[in-house]
Amino acid sequence: MPPRDEQEYESRRQQIIDAALQVFSSKGFERATNKDIAGAAHIRSAGLIYHYFKDKTDLFRQVLEERAPPMQLVARGEELMDVPPREMFTNFSVAFVQTFNNHSSVAMFKLMLGEAIQHPVVAEMFNKVGPGRGLAFLTRYIAHQMDQGTLRKMDPGAAARCFVGPLLAYMITREVLVQPDSKTLSAQTMIDTAVDIFLSGMEPDGKA
Repeated sequence: MPPRDEQEYESRRQQIIDAALQVFSSKGFERATNKDIAGAAHIRSAGLIYHYFKDKTDLFRQVLEERAPPMQLVARGEELMDVPPREMFTNFSVAFVQTFNNHSSVAMFKLMLGEAIQHPVVAEMFNKVGPGRGLAFLTRYIAHQMDQGTLRKMDPGAAARCFVGPLLAYMITREVLVQPDSKTLSAQTMIDTAVDIFLSGMEPDGKA
């Protein structure tokens, strides 16, 4: 068991992360303040946040890493390079969809997307700590699998985008531009279909 002070430190850090997710999902990144986050976390001093996080960007990064399942896979990057493609792409798809099962995460995604369109600085920050890292991870993984001969050669960055695209479209048509079949098209059906279609085009001849 870790010492009591370590347990208390981690408990408070998680309390701040949960509060930050709540505030970011209601106000977005730009308008969220440490005072807002401290209030949501029920801590008396906003300055206490700096004891746990370098700044608001660092806090936002850790919110994504600990509350967005795909970022947990990204953090394990190198150890996952040799996981078989079907297993990897299925696991990534499940993690991606799980992120959007959290209402606060959905709200934060909507606000961040709007902010990113209006404010290039926010777009750069958001991409750097979230989507950019996920896409870079998938690109490295696909390139590695191509080198191993398990996926056929093509531009790995383009292939990564072709994999993510259907998942992103599914979430947008389920949560933002809601389509008539959004309640009947299950996440598992979408995941299985997306992985099957992607691998049927990516596996070497004779393996599809």
